[in-house]
Amino acid sequence: MKMKIQSSLYLVFLGALAFSVLGQIPEPGPAKSVNVPPVIETKLKNGLTVAVVEKHSSPVVTVQLVIRAGAGIEETKKAGLANFTADMLTKGTTSRTAEQIAEGMEFLGASIDTGAGWNSSSVSMTVTSDKLDQAMAIMSDVVLNPSFTQKELDLMKSQSLDELKSNLTQPSFLGSYVASAYSFDEHPAGGTPQSLEAMNRKDLLDFYKDAYDPARAVLIFTGDILPAKARTIANTFFGAWKPKPAERKEIIASMDKAPTTAAENVPVTSPLFKRIFVLDVPQSGQASVTYAKSINEGRVRFGSTPRPAVSINKSYYPALALNSVLGGGYSSRLNLEIRIKRGLSYGAGSNFSWRSDSSNFTTRTQTKNISAAEVAELVLAEIKKLTETPISNSELVPRKSVITGNFGRNLETSAGLAAAIADLYTFEIGTAELNKYVANVGVVTDDQIREFAKANLKGGDVIIVGDYSVFKDDLAKRFPNVKIDVVKVDELNIESPTLRRSDVP
Repeated sequence: MKMKIQSSLYLVFLGALAFSVLGQIPEPGPAKSVNVPPVIETKLKNGLTVAVVEKHSSPVVTVQLVIRAGAGIEETKKAGLANFTADMLTKGTTSRTAEQIAEGMEFLGASIDTGAGWNSSSVSMTVTSDKLDQAMAIMSDVVLNPSFTQKELDLMKSQSLDELKSNLTQPSFLGSYVASAYSFDEHPAGGTPQSLEAMNRKDLLDFYKDAYDPARAVLIFTGDILPAKARTIANTFFGAWKPKPAERKEIIASMDKAPTTAAENVPVTSPLFKRIFVLDVPQSGQASVTYAKSINEGRVRFGSTPRPAVSINKSYYPALALNSVLGGGYSSRLNLEIRIKRGLSYGAGSNFSWRSDSSNFTTRTQTKNISAAEVAELVLAEIKKLTETPISNSELVPRKSVITGNFGRNLETSAGLAAAIADLYTFEIGTAELNKYVANVGVVTDDQIREFAKANLKGGDVIIVGDYSVFKDDLAKRFPNVKIDVVKVDELNIESPTLRRSDVP
């Protein structure tokens, strides 16, 4: 399953050498502006939006179809359905087998990928411009005529369950898996053993029937193509895509949630964090340490109804800068404190996972069991520092340069540009935001970051996955008078309000 999983893995340097090298890094110059050509947008009669950005530096075109329906509209008991449906698109159509789809794309020198995140599902491909029509014939067939055969479904279920069961032996994966329910009141977007085992063909057909609607989709062309040509191709291959009838027009997020474990009435045990949860994995070779906080600050800001005005949230750019300072790279604070200074981990990082009206903030690292409690304390100390202590320009300016530099590099390829545009359409943000990005990052101040941290980062959960017997005493010593929730790994049921199997007292 092609879920996009963010991870942090850093090169190994001796602490002394790292500080020596860091001391020699020159001051960064001013951020280079990004000048993206205008997005030319049209709409087909069936409601499909077509967006085009010309980039003629190489004879390559990326086409990405984005449907604003992802894991966020699944029922909890059907976790993984959006991604399952997307991945099954390339496993056969009414006229092509999975092998014929793969061979056809390979013959054209093209690649096709499918997947789903929390906010959307997508199909994307990159091909040379002279073979675009042939590749579009396959891509449109994949989107419009999937067969969802039982044979391919059984094979995917078997592979996905094997992959998930393997992942569920990894402390780092388990930390994020537990946080989805314990801290964020969500389900794992990639599914659970129970939900994947129960997945059936009717589930896929129903999700496809409801979610895959041209009126909820945008077809993005970036690269060596003219807008008129793109519209003609879109109409030729997707013009027959029928919009949903009125009774199916609204997709209801009928998320059959269990009572939340992240309720507001959970007593805060500390001004800095809310709870400590331990998933006990006896004889685990490593321990993962996660800090997780649900934030009521989304990617976008909504205006008045009935048709809300949508714009980028004023907190979005301070959050980007905060993340870069705290855990956005090798020179970030978490990595410096945990990896470089103390050698307790191969890497430590943080990230925001954005929704329209909220965000999930996490920090993640992996360490020896014996140092798990120490690492948890270090993570909390860095979060506390962000809320109280000013960030010097000598630290903040380079961290903002990392953000803008990565952004500019991502836009250099047709695929990177298509992905950026897809993100804007997913959140219904104006495409002009692309050319404002560098400037908006540049004006973020230390005060804005600190205010965002004060308002949003405190009161989260510390989640430790590892051999509890090794770090139990140290955890109690470092966090006295704090109730620690402990669940053994063989008793874990992510769909239960208590995270325990029903047969466990």
